[in-house]
Amino acid sequence: MTQAALPLYIQIAEVLRRSIRDQVYQAGDRLPTEAQLAERFGVNRHTLRQAIALLRQEGLLRVERGRGTFVTAAPIRYAIGKRVRYNEALRAHGHTAEFTLLRALEIPADPSVAKDLALKPGDPVALIERLGSADGQPISVGTGYFPLGLFPDLLSDASLALLQETGSISQWLRQRYDCDHIRRSTCVSARLVKPHDAKLLELPLNQPILLAEAINEDQQGRLIEYGVARFRGDRMELVFEQL
Repeated sequence: MTQAALPLYIQIAEVLRRSIRDQVYQAGDRLPTEAQLAERFGVNRHTLRQAIALLRQEGLLRVERGRGTFVTAAPIRYAIGKRVRYNEALRAHGHTAEFTLLRALEIPADPSVAKDLALKPGDPVALIERLGSADGQPISVGTGYFPLGLFPDLLSDASLALLQETGSISQWLRQRYDCDHIRRSTCVSARLVKPHDAKLLELPLNQPILLAEAINEDQQGRLIEYGVARFRGDRMELVFEQL
């Protein structure tokens, strides 16, 4: 079948596909509006939407309600193994990794957190929440709960300064407490993003995210962290290594 014999929307999709491949439109770029593209190709919006839908199915484009159509970045692979090495995993694949400390405070453990850390409800825990970025774009919000019975000075100025200096929970625990950071279990599920996280991750409220709940221990088998990480589903790909 010749190019001219192909349906118009397939021809348009191929032109846009080539533009993405040739980096005329790069990852994260917003395409011209439907009206502008329809005028460019001399078609109605219905035909243009068929072309966009085809490229969405291929994973090349994403549509954000109220914002427009964007070129999808290749997902970042995060290999989940026995050791918790988030920063190292990103950098090993050529990405820059940055973290912003959002909250650091003492709270009483609720029944769920207490159960996961083998504590009593109401026992003091430190809540550490950070925004993670890769290549300058927000990709994750992570909340960790640490038993203050094991780390009584975890929320001190010196401790938090070291966390921000290292940018890594694993390095922070190792340098300050000579404590290894070993993954005991991880449960991954999908859900719609909540308003708090949507703002931080720059996502619309109807966007799905990946939710990873982890229980981590030290080299002595003591439970040292219950972590809840929320990842942009369009930017992250979680790969489980043999644990």
